[in-house]
Amino acid sequence: MTRIIAGAAGSLRLEVPRSGTRPTSDRVREAIFSTLGSWELVSGTRVLDLYAGSGALGLEAVSRGAASATLVERHAQAAQVAARNARTVLAACGRSAPDGNQPTAEVARQSVQAFLDAQLARDPSPRWDVALLDPPYDLGEAELAANLAALVPLLDPDAVVLVERSTRSPEPVWPDGLAPLREKRYGETALWWAEIAQ
Repeated sequence: MTRIIAGAAGSLRLEVPRSGTRPTSDRVREAIFSTLGSWELVSGTRVLDLYAGSGALGLEAVSRGAASATLVERHAQAAQVAARNARTVLAACGRSAPDGNQPTAEVARQSVQAFLDAQLARDPSPRWDVALLDPPYDLGEAELAANLAALVPLLDPDAVVLVERSTRSPEPVWPDGLAPLREKRYGETALWWAEIAQ
């Protein structure tokens, strides 16, 4: 079972695609949001959830007070599940949101690289404070590096990036513009954090 852990939609159960996704465990999600909270990067932020699957990471952010989440998922069934989960979480948040502070969530059914390339072509200006990447474990390192390079111009100067991978995967190849911040391991999961290079 996957659920929202905390916030306005806390304990809400999320639908999970029948196949093709690997939801982030509650323990790892709690660690991610504990870190973001300590950096004051949850409340009011704009979150980009790449390889979103069910949308659990981005929607956890919305439940905890993020202003918006953009969920990018290529596979049709998973994107439909993420959209249903987003509607459910937004409804729960709307019941407790002060007037005018209703968060938003949108789902883009595209490959991550196509989405980022389209954003760059349309308007290559900063628009996200937090980017969460939880790609399939079999994603090639070159494709991940291309994703990260395309992401950099779209990030706010104080933004952070999280890459979640298997502990058997190498550290991501960070492009110019991103500097590694910290690495943490939780069982078979490795979390790599980066920030905008100064």
